[in-house]
Amino acid sequence: MPPSSSSIRKTVETYLSRHPGERDALTGLLAALDRPVDVTARATLPGHVTCSAVVIDRRCRVLHIRHRATGLMLTPGGHIEPEDRTLLASALREVAEEAGIPPGALCLTRQTLASPIDIDVHPIDANPFKGEPAHEHYDFRYAFYLAGEEPPAVTLQDEEVSSAEWLAMSAVTSPTLRAKLLDAGVDGQPEPLNASAIIHDGHGRYLLHLRDANKPQIWEPGCWSLLGGGREPQDRTLLDTVRRELREEAGLTVADLEPYAVEHVTGTDGTGVPIQLFTGLWNGDPARLPLTEGVMLAWVRPEKFPHMTMLPSTRDLLEQHAAEHPLPADGPTTPAPTARAKAPSGTVLNVVGVHLYLERDGHVLLGLRHPDSAYAGGSWHVLAGHCEAEAASACLVREADEEAGIVLEPADIDLVHTVHMRERPTDPPRVQLFFRARRWLGEPKLRELDKCMSWQWWNVKDLPGLIVPYTRAAIEGIQAGRTYTELGWTR
Repeated sequence: MPPSSSSIRKTVETYLSRHPGERDALTGLLAALDRPVDVTARATLPGHVTCSAVVIDRRCRVLHIRHRATGLMLTPGGHIEPEDRTLLASALREVAEEAGIPPGALCLTRQTLASPIDIDVHPIDANPFKGEPAHEHYDFRYAFYLAGEEPPAVTLQDEEVSSAEWLAMSAVTSPTLRAKLLDAGVDGQPEPLNASAIIHDGHGRYLLHLRDANKPQIWEPGCWSLLGGGREPQDRTLLDTVRRELREEAGLTVADLEPYAVEHVTGTDGTGVPIQLFTGLWNGDPARLPLTEGVMLAWVRPEKFPHMTMLPSTRDLLEQHAAEHPLPADGPTTPAPTARAKAPSGTVLNVVGVHLYLERDGHVLLGLRHPDSAYAGGSWHVLAGHCEAEAASACLVREADEEAGIVLEPADIDLVHTVHMRERPTDPPRVQLFFRARRWLGEPKLRELDKCMSWQWWNVKDLPGLIVPYTRAAIEGIQAGRTYTELGWTR
């Protein structure tokens, strides 16, 4: 099934956030995405989406092929087929068909990740032989590096392609693509864009994550794997990536993570994916972690690895790590629990959330959560996050920067409302702290597109209908001068 108009629009909006000056040039594409048509179908007029692959070798040369129909030297590309699940998959299929380069010989670039480096609009002449009138192509161009040192053999699709050539960056035939490549600083050198963590307790146990088996579209469905994920634009380093992924997937903070090795795997799109592995010590209870993805977390000893569904490369690296960290001669021991004061009988831990209440000219800042978000998908919500091993004010400062690029100082925020709540009887109780910022720097930016799709200022007296209920209660309480609300407790 080809990509939906909504997913394509998300890609376009992400692209326009980097190239806002091109919005007018993409007016036709945006209008097509608003129509009830399949914008990927070649019969859709007056224009439809196509995809191209920009393949860059270690010498910063770009693969071009000469099409027999036009005689033009272009990067491999063409129309989207019904079996193409994503735009990226369409670009990969085209370069495999036209140049014989398989997805496994390619990897994504740090400069663009999985976003198009260029969206080009170009006219297509009428073709009477095919009964096609003149129309436009909205070409999404994805950049790839070669995974290997030397370019693979190019096997041309003879009926459509007559020759191939690797052109220097300055000789790329498309002016818009040439400018984007030069501005992006692509260098042809592949590097890890994903990061995972080998977490062990120092006593022979490893923290492993069981992934969903009923989601075939994800990577490693049904396998035991390491916590981690892909680099995002806001991550300055891969250490930032792995720390963020641990927080998002399991609410976990591991001190002193160190680089360990690079694992080479195949991604869901078939491309080569080098993963930077970090390692660190932790000895907590996995059952107490707020897992947001997958089925479960568990401590596992190396002797169990051969009996578990796991990528061979992951098993090899875990066994290598275990061999480098041998247990004492008397064998494994159960780690002593971290010393802590014993809680009184009946104590239940409460999750602490922090929330940013920004008000300007009678309007409050709300974010529209992504429909696939783990919590409140499709609803409006204030900027928020969960406290880790940190002060609530420090957590709010961190979350404001990570989620929206807003800079706060702890001295400039005041606690103005608290919601003590329980959404369902089986859920842990939560203490939701709302802080008002008296001063801040920056305008809200979309820095976590998988969570928030839009920031908008709403009149405090006319809030959106689809808003997180406790957020509405807190805003109304703040406006009324109240400092405390209880929700979801039976009396």
